[in-house]
Parts: sequence; structure tokens; C-alpha cells
Amino acid sequence: MSYEIIGKLVAKFDIVQRTETFKTREFVIEKTDDINGRTITNYVKFQCVQDKTAMPDRFNLNDEVKVLFNIKGTKWNKDGKDNYITNLDAWRMETLKLSGDGDMPPSSNYNDIPPASDVVDDLPF
Repeated sequence: MSYEIIGKLVAKFDIVQRTETFKTREFVIEKTDDINGRTITNYVKFQCVQDKTAMPDRFNLNDEVKVLFNIKGTKWNKDGKDNYITNLDAWRMETLKLSGDGDMPPSSNYNDIPPASDVVDDLPF
């Protein structure tokens, strides 16, 4: 299942080479909501893996972005005690552009273009 969040990019961290064949990178989104006249600010840390580690490079700090992500959890046992970790694995980011008239939809992203195999050529000539 996929989730999405919109917020301000406030931190980008370096790529970490975990093993010879596995690398990760983290970044943080600031999400502010007004609830019953009260402003609540949350900082949400995401992880990118493998070929997605370059994804945050296209964005500047303080950019308003939409992040699409999956929630992944792991359980492991150490010294007879169960431990758990939850990761928010980001797989796509989009810039949100604002105009004087209000919000505009996100600009097209190369992930939005259907693969060539989905194109049907039904022209009569």
C-alpha cells in the first residue's frame, strides 16, 4: 500500500553505503497542520534505497514537495529480546508549484508517462 504526504523539505542527508551492494539515504519533511486553531508541526524522516538515493538531489531545502512512500517494518531478535523498526521508504517526490490563484496541480513527472507498451496504435492509416 502506498501513502503520500505534502510538506517542506527541511533536511537531506548523505548517502550511506550499508553493504557492498546496498545503499540508503534519508531526508526530512516538515508537515504543519492547523487543528482547532492550534498549529501542530511534525518532522517526518524518510528513507530512499538503491537507485532512489539520488531522488532528493532534484529539490532544494524549503521546497514544498509531495512524497509518495511505503511503510516497511522489520523484526529481529537480539539477546532473546524482540526488536522492531519501521521505515518510511520514499519512492517518488514531486515539486508543488503555487500561483497567485491558489494551488496548481503538480507538474508532470517522468513516472507519469506510460510505458511504450501501453500505447495503442488504432489509426486507420
